[in-house]
Amino acid sequence: MTDNKLILPSGGFRKLRSFQCAQGVYDGTVVFCNRFVDKKSRTHDQMVQAARSGVQNIAEGSLASATSKKTELKLTGVARASLGELLLDFEDFLRQRKLRQWDKSDPEALAVRGKFRSDRSDQSDKSDGSELYHFSELPAEVLANTLICLINQASYLLWRQMKSLEEQFLTNGGFTERMYNARKNLKK
Repeated sequence: MTDNKLILPSGGFRKLRSFQCAQGVYDGTVVFCNRFVDKKSRTHDQMVQAARSGVQNIAEGSLASATSKKTELKLTGVARASLGELLLDFEDFLRQRKLRQWDKSDPEALAVRGKFRSDRSDQSDKSDGSELYHFSELPAEVLANTLICLINQASYLLWRQMKSLEEQFLTNGGFTERMYNARKNLKK
């Protein structure tokens, strides 16, 4: 380990591309569900909560990283799993209504991936974020497919983040290990 800090810097989740992408998914899911899913249905609540869980677990994991890479890694995995659950809901929506689901190489999917590839600053203090993506203007098939593309992008970013966290843990150890070494060095 390069330094002897016991409590490491944490937070900074708003700058993570995974968080920004997941936040776009959450905003879009709220718009989608309010427009196309019965507000009284369990599906509406489940989809919105899965999208919210993706965002919130990224934030919580980032904040917990000061003392626990294990917790950060676990919550990042939970965020990815929540978005995976949401992905299935959008795929089911399209399949059950006999709407077309874009292949990842379809021109529409490539356009969405290109549009949302760049790093975006967090917009949570300025608007609900959906205006940035024009979610309220898209028909159900296009919006569901757009959100599928964004979920896949967020999932990919979260997987890369998890691999990075794994490397950090293997290189630097965890909080308990740092506490032990700090006490051992203090006694010398």
